[in-house]
Amino acid sequence: MISTPSSSDEKSYTRYNQYGDNPMAPIGPVGIVPLKGSLDFSERVNYYLNKRRSEYQEQLLVSRYPGFFRSDYRIAVDNARFSSGEGKAVISQSVRGHDLFLISDVMNFSCTYKMFGKDNHMSPDDHYQDLKRVILACSGKARRINVIMPFLYESRQHKRNARESLDCAFALEEIYGLGVENIITFDAHDERVANAIPTSGFESLSATYQIIKAMFRTIPGLNFSDGKFMIVSPDEGGITRAMYFASILGVPLGTFYKRRDYTQVVNGRNPIVAHEFLGDSVEGMDILIVDDMISSGDSMLDIGREMKERGARNIYCAVTFGLFTEGIDHFSKAYEEGIIHKVFATNLVYRRPELLEAPWFCDVNMAKFVALLIDAINHDASLSNLINPTEKIKSLLATME
Repeated sequence: MISTPSSSDEKSYTRYNQYGDNPMAPIGPVGIVPLKGSLDFSERVNYYLNKRRSEYQEQLLVSRYPGFFRSDYRIAVDNARFSSGEGKAVISQSVRGHDLFLISDVMNFSCTYKMFGKDNHMSPDDHYQDLKRVILACSGKARRINVIMPFLYESRQHKRNARESLDCAFALEEIYGLGVENIITFDAHDERVANAIPTSGFESLSATYQIIKAMFRTIPGLNFSDGKFMIVSPDEGGITRAMYFASILGVPLGTFYKRRDYTQVVNGRNPIVAHEFLGDSVEGMDILIVDDMISSGDSMLDIGREMKERGARNIYCAVTFGLFTEGIDHFSKAYEEGIIHKVFATNLVYRRPELLEAPWFCDVNMAKFVALLIDAINHDASLSNLINPTEKIKSLLATME
């Protein structure tokens, strides 16, 4: 059932509602605008949104709301590139009066374009510029523009150290200044970056429930209640995320902190000298290492080896974003050596074909969740149950007892 806005919200709700004063009415027809690199994921989101709305279309008398129920909610956009590398965005159909949801995967490096006759792989900067072009192409026509950017652009550049740029905060200000009303992201590196746009709709969501559900489906005999399972944070920055996993699963928590060499900078960062562990004995324990992303993955594997040397049994990794910037060969080798047993990562960003085929990798589907988000936001319904997965996780755990 869709949540109905309270009476105190009805005035503001109907101000944006083109369908009149029915509190069950949507803001406008949904338009999913997949940017380059997000086509496959958007196709799955469209499937689940169509399935969701077919379940209750009679309840809402959708014949009153043109465009509410359609087989395809997607609106094509052409992010054309000239031979010089310059670009433009062209929307292929009318978006007037639509509640638009722009989906952008800024980490999809597989997208290419010709520049001075040579193939150029798209960087996050390229994807971000395309996003702004699409927003500008829709501005003044769409009823509302929402951006779904699973991996928040420049999210690791969230705070100032010495004379550094604050890229993430400025990008949020820029998007908001272009007229975007809601920005939806997942597992932002530091959620406090939302302070840059305090009057906008900004949500950083987690994939905890979907990851735990995938673990139950793929790990035979998984048991959190026998005292043989531990959550481990790879660093002090991710301790809050790991604490939530440990608390909701009722298992102990351990953490590493990184000793860095602050006398030098390698690839823009101070190199890690060693990982120091804080926690109880892990001998005979199954370990779940929880983080927001796997970039190169070297730190994750170093921690896995450390846990194995301390007598841990099975090592699992759970991340929202599996980037694998240095390829997957070192993970495949670690799997063959028995260092890691399974890596769980979502389909919110591009995954290499060889990664999807790896026996140690589990792809966690988030398309259904995003479809539910779009449906709820389109009705200005409460997102509380979607944002906070605690009750769903408790119900899932109860079925496994």
